[in-house]
Amino acid sequence: MKRTLAIAVLLASGLMLNATNALNAAAQTLAPAPATAASAAPIVPVPAKVAVLAFQVAVAQTNEGQRNFADVQKKFEPKQAQLKALNDEVENLKKQLQAQGDKLSPAESASRTKTIDEKTKQLQRQAEDARNDFQTEIQDMYNALASKVYTVVDAYAKEQGYTLVVDVSEQQSPVLWAADSTNITKPIIDAYNAKSGVPAPPPSAAPAATGTGNKAPAPRRTPAAPAAPAPNN
Repeated sequence: MKRTLAIAVLLASGLMLNATNALNAAAQTLAPAPATAASAAPIVPVPAKVAVLAFQVAVAQTNEGQRNFADVQKKFEPKQAQLKALNDEVENLKKQLQAQGDKLSPAESASRTKTIDEKTKQLQRQAEDARNDFQTEIQDMYNALASKVYTVVDAYAKEQGYTLVVDVSEQQSPVLWAADSTNITKPIIDAYNAKSGVPAPPPSAAPAATGTGNKAPAPRRTPAAPAAPAPNN
């Protein structure tokens, strides 16, 4: 009798547990679903406003860029004068050898030829070193100035509500045509000049202005390094 009662109690307990689980499952099924992304505020599309900018031109044609480039050129003028003097020396030695060649002994002619070759190699090495030093200094100057001009571009684009600014400095730019009204190169130059406070260079030293036209402005290449004239063979 006791054993039968115990079994009955166990069965009743199991039924109650199953009933409780069933009620919990039903409650979860009937519970309201959490809010989905569909209930969030709708995303309003922003109208596109695109501008084109010849960034390299803008950097180079700021008053600060023109001043800095002139300073670098002036710094390398003594080196360029030195290279010219060495080149003139080589040319004079060649002329002397050509004029006196038939009057010189073979040993003297060979000695002068060797001197010319050595000085020619010296000229080529010094010209290459000067070219590399010049390019490095110009690149460092450009990079430092470009980072400052970019802050002006960023502020100007946000202020004017542009959603995209395309750089058309490179020859491989995908922009084939752009309306004048989309070209912000000149406004960026003016905005940076106003911020920097650097005065404009003398008219004779200022590079020609870049025309806007209906085409994207052409890129301004990094100026070539000073080099002595190549000696004649």
